Amino acid sequence: MFRDAFVNLYTGDIEAGVRFYRDLLGFVETFRTPTEGTPEHVELMLNGFGLGLGTVEAAKRVHGVDTSPGSPAMVLVVWTSDVDAAFDRMVSAGTPVVQPPHDTGTRNRNALLRDPDGNLVEIVQLLSGRSTTS
Repeated sequence: MFRDAFVNLYTGDIEAGVRFYRDLLGFVETFRTPTEGTPEHVELMLNGFGLGLGTVEAAKRVHGVDTSPGSPAMVLVVWTSDVDAAFDRMVSAGTPVVQPPHDTGTRNRNALLRDPDGNLVEIVQLLSGRSTTS
């Protein structure tokens, strides 16, 4: 019945969102519409995970909904092999910090940042000695 799924984030600045997810987090763009000019919808992939970015204007026009980008109703978690290096790279690019890298006590090292629309993005590193099932 269902085949695939992805998360769609609404954005006030789709070009900034694409740069953030593509250039800083390594997502690969797989679709955009329209293909010329400023897009109103872009789809990106990272190791099988799909993320869509849609403009606030398109959400209103196509779906009749008013959106509020950046409300902390969710967090996008992205795993990395080095939280500190990833954090430094993102902060150097101007990414707003919510919480700098810290050990959580569960053998993870986490940092919490915001994308260009204020959505929460958590980068997480698995520290040595932790099993992937715990």
